[in-house]
Amino acid sequence: MSANIKYVSTNNAPSPAGPYSQAVVTNGFVYVSGQIPLDPETRKIVSEDIREQTIQTLKNLGKVLEAAGCSYQNLIKTTVYIKDMNDFDVMNKAYGEVIGDARPARACVEVARLPLDVKIEVDAIASLNA
Repeated sequence: MSANIKYVSTNNAPSPAGPYSQAVVTNGFVYVSGQIPLDPETRKIVSEDIREQTIQTLKNLGKVLEAAGCSYQNLIKTTVYIKDMNDFDVMNKAYGEVIGDARPARACVEVARLPLDVKIEVDAIASLNA
């Protein structure tokens, strides 16, 4: 591992399902891997409901950010992947409720399929200097 790279790991968010880190910190930035709506303890999908899936996904993202030494306020960019763009309004409202007054840049993309057939996945970039 390079001296300029720190791999983030926390039991408060689902562990990676493959050869990757929950997040990587380098040069003052935190790159968070895609988070999905798994309960970190049971590793089961929290619900089939897009609202509940969005809330859990963002809670997992928040726990990874916390383990990296920051919070939603440090977010500078998120990408939301949703299975059905018809869920956008519900997802968007829940997203706003969870991240509060943080306003990172964001993209939202409809995708054909996500891991474990969940309805949402979110990855992010945050700044430790924000």
